[in-house]
Amino acid sequence: MSDRGSDASTPSPSPSPSPSPSPSPLTVVVAPDSYKGTLSSVQVARALADGWLRARPADRVELAPLADGGEGTVDAIEAAGGWTHRTTMASDPIGRPIEAAWLLSADDPPSAVVEMAAASGLSRLTADERDPYAASSRGTGELLLAAVEAGAGHVILGIGGSATTDGGRGLLEALGATVIGPGLEDRDWSAIEVDLASLDDRLAGVAIEVACDVDNPLLGPHGAAATYGPQKGATRDDVPVLDRRNGAWADALEAATGRHERETAGAGAAGGVGFALLSIADRCRSFALRPGVELVMAATGFDAKLADADVVVTGEGRIDAQTAHGKTALGVAKRAQAAGIRCYAVGGTVEPD
Repeated sequence: MSDRGSDASTPSPSPSPSPSPSPSPLTVVVAPDSYKGTLSSVQVARALADGWLRARPADRVELAPLADGGEGTVDAIEAAGGWTHRTTMASDPIGRPIEAAWLLSADDPPSAVVEMAAASGLSRLTADERDPYAASSRGTGELLLAAVEAGAGHVILGIGGSATTDGGRGLLEALGATVIGPGLEDRDWSAIEVDLASLDDRLAGVAIEVACDVDNPLLGPHGAAATYGPQKGATRDDVPVLDRRNGAWADALEAATGRHERETAGAGAAGGVGFALLSIADRCRSFALRPGVELVMAATGFDAKLADADVVVTGEGRIDAQTAHGKTALGVAKRAQAAGIRCYAVGGTVEPD
């Protein structure tokens, strides 16, 4: 009698499938700009990190919020640590007293970070309050003076997001310059004169680095008034008036300084603040206009964070053709590419171009 229990035709149990290996943890650096009008770069970085970790909880995510010298520069640099948050009473673009933030380091002598948008920014005004003639850069000069009075030997000055087209007149007045002739709100500055004898002499001990991402000259079809005036409230008829006004201002300031900076790349930045700063460059210990994202990367130690990264995530509110012209997302992508690291960009909107 055969032993059916030993029948070779009886199937053996199927082996259990091997579990899929877990993906290796990655180090992810999240380095976005702000999403203008909605979220700061710090808030965007946190949101992107939260989303990433929901999908890959084992990864190490490091926040590195950035800016390009415009609104949010102080917040991005402060988030990196090592800075003291300061506030100063300053003038907003139409002369109202406001409390504006800036940063001071613990170095000796300290460094400072000043953001034009904090005092003289377009975001300080409602659409109905925009005034291309009377809007002043004085508040930015007041913040710069506060940094000088605090003993800063090095100042990073971000000049993006301004509400002004005053050629930097208000800024220089805050620093001690005397302007004789037509008032800030006047449309004809042909009789204006500038006296720099009372300009604060402590500037001689300060190295100023200006975060500037534009190469516009002060005047003409690509100048401050023509390019940026309309977003600050200037009509088509206002633009040539503002341009002539800044031309007269340039004549007066060049006569006072002996420097001819109206055609220098970046002179048209922030409604001509770039021109005013270039004009007094030799009154400072040193002076430079630099791409904003590079300055912020240096101030936040971005390269050290990048050195350990497997992936970088950047972003901005709108990714479009302008992204290719020195915006934060492009700056991050270039650094990542040079280091051979994958980079992804997340936009609030992404245009086909």
